[in-house]
Amino acid sequence: MEELSPWMDLAELPADPPEMRRVCTECGRPSVVCWCSSLPDVPLKTKSRVIILQHPAEEKRCLRTAPMLQRGLAEGKCLVFRGKKFPQNKHEGLLDILKMSNTILLYPSKDAVDLETVPKVDSEENGYNIVIIDGTWPQAKGIYNNAPILHGIKQVKLLVKNKSEYVIRSQPTDGCLSTLETATEALSVLESVDYRATLLRPLRALCCYQLNHGAVIHDSTDFRIKTNTYPRRLGKRLNKFLKEFN
Repeated sequence: MEELSPWMDLAELPADPPEMRRVCTECGRPSVVCWCSSLPDVPLKTKSRVIILQHPAEEKRCLRTAPMLQRGLAEGKCLVFRGKKFPQNKHEGLLDILKMSNTILLYPSKDAVDLETVPKVDSEENGYNIVIIDGTWPQAKGIYNNAPILHGIKQVKLLVKNKSEYVIRSQPTDGCLSTLETATEALSVLESVDYRATLLRPLRALCCYQLNHGAVIHDSTDFRIKTNTYPRRLGKRLNKFLKEFN
C-alpha cells in the first residue's frame, strides 16, 4: 500500500479545467469563426426598417443570420421581438407598429402580392415597416395563425428562384432564403438600392470558413427529392409543405 500512496495522492488532485475557446463579445461566436470583420464599417441607415418576429427556438441556433442583420443596419432599423404569440405586453411598441399604414408583412399567403408591385421608397418619410417571421416554416406558420392582427396587414411575397447563399444549411426549396437574405432582398427591391454586397458579406464569410473546415454544400430538400438523392421517406408534413411552395 505504501508503494501506491503517491499515485493515490495524484488521483485525488483536481483536474485542470478544460481550456475554453475565446468567444467574440460582439457576435457571440468563437473568435476563429467571428464574422464581425465582414460587417459594414458604418451600419447602413436604410429608409425602411425591419421588424423581426422571432420564434424562441431560433435564438438557440448557433448559425443564425438575424444578428448579422441587426449589426449591419443602423440603430433602430432592425427590431427583434421574441415569442410564439404576437403582440404581447412584453413586446413594447410592437402593437403600434403593426397598426401603422406603412407596415407590410413578408409572408406567402394566398392574398400576398408580389413585392415588386409595391410602391417604391424615395425617402425615410415613406419608408416601410417590413415584418418578417423568423423560424422554420412550421414555426412561422404557427406564429401567423396565432396572431390575428397579422392577417389584416398588407401581405407581400418575394418571387425569387435563386438559391440561398446560406449553403451550409438545407433550405426546403431553392426559393427559400435565410432571414438576413430575405430582409436584404426586400430592402433592395423597395428602396431601389442594391444592399446585397454589403449586408450579405458576413454570411458569405461564415459559409466560406465552414466549407474550408469540413462543412459541405447543402442542396435544397426539393432539389434532392427531384434528383432522387433525398435519404429519407417523405412524411405528410414535408409533402404538404413542398406542394404549397411549388
